[in-house]
Amino acid sequence: MPDITLKKLAEMLNLSISTVSRALKDHPDISKETRQKVKELAAVAEYEPNTYAINLRTNQSKELAVIIPTIANDFYQSFISSLEEEVRLYGYSLIMLQSGDDPLIEQQNLKRCRQGRVSGIFISITTKTTDISSFFKQGDHPIPIIFFDKVPAFENCIKICVDDVMAATIAAKTLMAKSKQNILGVFGNEELSITKKRLSAFTETLEADNPGARLTIHHASSINESFNVVMNALTHQQPDAIFCMSDEVLIGVMKAIQTLQLRIPGDVGVIAISEGQVPTFYYPQITFIETSGFKLAKSAFVKMMACIAGSTGMQEIKINAVLVEGGSL
Repeated sequence: MPDITLKKLAEMLNLSISTVSRALKDHPDISKETRQKVKELAAVAEYEPNTYAINLRTNQSKELAVIIPTIANDFYQSFISSLEEEVRLYGYSLIMLQSGDDPLIEQQNLKRCRQGRVSGIFISITTKTTDISSFFKQGDHPIPIIFFDKVPAFENCIKICVDDVMAATIAAKTLMAKSKQNILGVFGNEELSITKKRLSAFTETLEADNPGARLTIHHASSINESFNVVMNALTHQQPDAIFCMSDEVLIGVMKAIQTLQLRIPGDVGVIAISEGQVPTFYYPQITFIETSGFKLAKSAFVKMMACIAGSTGMQEIKINAVLVEGGSL
C-alpha cells in the first residue's frame, strides 16, 4: 500500500489523526485495544512516519551527524564504529559526512546538517580551517557541536581529544629510555593545534631529559608528503630513530624505510602515536602510543547527550594515552 500517511490510516480506522498519532506513540490516554488496532494496520500498510515533517515541527531530529576529513583513516573508522554503537542504544541514527579536508565542503556539510535539523554534530575540522565563527551562527535553534581529534585553538567550545601532551611526552621518554640520540621527528600540519601540542611536548621533554640529543623536525600533511620528507631526510642524515606523529605519517615513513631497504630496528628505530591498527601491519610491530578513537567516541557521546539535555558548559576533555611496546626500537 504505497504512500500511506497518518491521515489515510485515520480514515481507514475511522479515527482522528491525533488519536492515531498518540496510539502509535503508546500514549496512555488511548486504550490498549485501539493502540493494538492502529499498530497492526500501520504494520500491514508499512506506514513510515514523515521524518522531515516531524523535524520541521519539532525543530529537531533523532539524527546525529559526524563530519570528518576522510573515512580512510583508522582513527575515524574506530571513532565512528564506537559512536554508532552508542547512538543506536539511545534510539538515534548517525549520518556520516566527509569534508575531503576542504573547508568549503565542510561548510556545505554544516549547512546540510542544520537544514536537516540534526540533534547534534561531531566534527573533526580540516587542516585548512582557521575561522570557526560560522559554527556558532545557528539562529533560534542552536545545535550542539562537539569538536574532536582535530580541534580549533578557540577556547570557548567543547573539545574532546586524546591527551596530546601525554602522548608526545611518553614517546620522547621512551626514545630516551632506548638511548636514542639522533632523532628525526615527522609531525603533521604545523597550523593545527594537535601538531603544536605534540611538537611542543615532544621537544620540551627531550630538552629536559636529554639536552644532548639531536632532533631534526619536518612537517607533512599527507602520506605522500611524509614519504617524500623522509626519503629526502635520509639522504642527508642517518637518524637512529624516527618519531611519527600520526598513523598517516607512519605509513609514509614506513614506505620510505622499505624503499631504502633499511632494517628495523637495526638501521633505524621507529615509534609512533597511533590508533593501534597500522603498527600491527609491519614486522617487527611498531612501538606506539595508543590514541583510541573507540574511547574518545564513548566520551564524546556522553557529552553530546548532556548537551542535548541542556548542559551549556564549555570544556576540553582529554583521553589518556598508553604505551604499547613493539619491536621497532
